[in-house]
Amino acid sequence: MKICVVGAGAIGGLMAAKFALAGHDVTVIDQGKHLEAIQQNGLKLIWQDGSEHVAKVTATDTTENIGPQDLVVLALKAHFLELVARDIEALMGPDTMIVPVQNGIPWWYFHKHGGEFDGHRLDTLDPTGLLTKYIDGDRIIGCVVYPAAAVIEPGVIKHVEGDRFPIGELDGSMSARVEKLFELFTQSGFRSRILDDIRSEIWLKAWGNLSFNPISALTHATLEGICQFAETRKLAENMMMEAQNIAEALNITFRHTIEKRIAGAQSVGAHKTSMLQDVEAGRSLETEALIGAILELGKLNNIPAPSIEAVYALVKLLNRVMVLEHAGVILNEAA
Repeated sequence: MKICVVGAGAIGGLMAAKFALAGHDVTVIDQGKHLEAIQQNGLKLIWQDGSEHVAKVTATDTTENIGPQDLVVLALKAHFLELVARDIEALMGPDTMIVPVQNGIPWWYFHKHGGEFDGHRLDTLDPTGLLTKYIDGDRIIGCVVYPAAAVIEPGVIKHVEGDRFPIGELDGSMSARVEKLFELFTQSGFRSRILDDIRSEIWLKAWGNLSFNPISALTHATLEGICQFAETRKLAENMMMEAQNIAEALNITFRHTIEKRIAGAQSVGAHKTSMLQDVEAGRSLETEALIGAILELGKLNNIPAPSIEAVYALVKLLNRVMVLEHAGVILNEAA
């Protein structure tokens, strides 16, 4: 299979390496020192068990001259997708599948939704309509990412834990192409399953992202720390309850309780969330995909979410300060 992964960071790089190691023709699009290292040395993957693998991939900074692909994985963070949306068409063939792997609520949420808001565009995620215009929603297969990984140096991806990639057609159908994608994931060493309600799985992960990520970004606490501190545990619980009210108004079913979701986060231990890592590195934050879009969905159904609104305001201001100051925020040892 010909596969192009746009954004070879932690998750994109993990997927690209595993697909290439399984024998597929993989091209990655990235930039800077990370791209240069991949071009010179291949894409190195260090698996959770310590084993090291070097995947041979084609690496470039443009979609030009790559040609049509069987699969395009959009592995950039949600707020960077506009930068590549216009270039995606160059990768499209008659049956090209597009698999976005962003955290949070996706911009395509209401495409083929079938409900009251079918086709509605989320302004928080696609304010200009650029994504809807240039990325063909009919080509998209939903995917939820559960593995954790990190870029530990240019060209090197370290797998931390997890190997699950649930997938599903946006209309819940069982198609030949989603079965083909399932085979790709399993053949490449991942665990996957085909769901008839991919949005409920998206909400299950977004449940934790909307609470633990911003709380950690504001406090610099790990997952374990948030869950063990009574006040932040209660705040996370309140945010998740508000989100559940919003989701259930959209006919979403949660297969876990809030308490089980929090216990699961605590069991991960002293892990820094992706948003906290971004704060420390001075990278722009995924405020809209993780939090803002959920508030927008709440407003569609007139459902209040005061705890989410308060945390959203704080983390959005933090992001603004970081951008204006061109700086991150990291704890230093006291004198």
